[in-house]
Amino acid sequence: MITLDTIQKAVQLSEFDAVNAQENMAPNPRGMFPENRDKPPKEAGVLALVYPDDDGCHIILTRRTEHLGNHSGQISFPGGKRDPHDPDFIATALRETCEELGICDDITIIGHLNKFYIPPSHFTVYPTVATMPYKPICHPNHHEVAEVLYFPIRELLNPQIKGVDEAEMRGVKIRLPYYQFGNHKIWGATAAMLGEFEARIRTAMK
Repeated sequence: MITLDTIQKAVQLSEFDAVNAQENMAPNPRGMFPENRDKPPKEAGVLALVYPDDDGCHIILTRRTEHLGNHSGQISFPGGKRDPHDPDFIATALRETCEELGICDDITIIGHLNKFYIPPSHFTVYPTVATMPYKPICHPNHHEVAEVLYFPIRELLNPQIKGVDEAEMRGVKIRLPYYQFGNHKIWGATAAMLGEFEARIRTAMK
């Protein structure tokens, strides 16, 4: 069973190739669009919030509402754009999680995943990993959150939930790896960050 101790060990691994782990589940090819090369990326913080349940640890994901512009309708971690008043990306992730889901207390920060750049929206996302001692009661902000998903972390180790789609962007064919969870396909930045999480867990459990 994957416990909170497993998660902590996985997140705090030393000498771990996080970039390669993310690329296994990231869209490919992936590069900065020409019009953005002279602009610094916007920055966002997200929270990978883990809690224990009877069958092992789960992680909270959200389905974004359809009117949010970039990445609308997609599965994501709670989080959003860094506010100028946020002292760091941890503060951004905690503030956004509180605003989106009403989860504001009993959160323990245990580490970070590698940052991830998203070409279509020109954002660099900084993921913070945290734990709670119990399953939180969510009060989703319905302007931003269409659905809350409670993803069993053990499923990351199940090869049957992985697949690959293809899409075309600006005349280039893009390979889109994904995790299937119920009727949802988790792809893009969220899949890449979960891919790093998966690889860390596999290493920690050896």
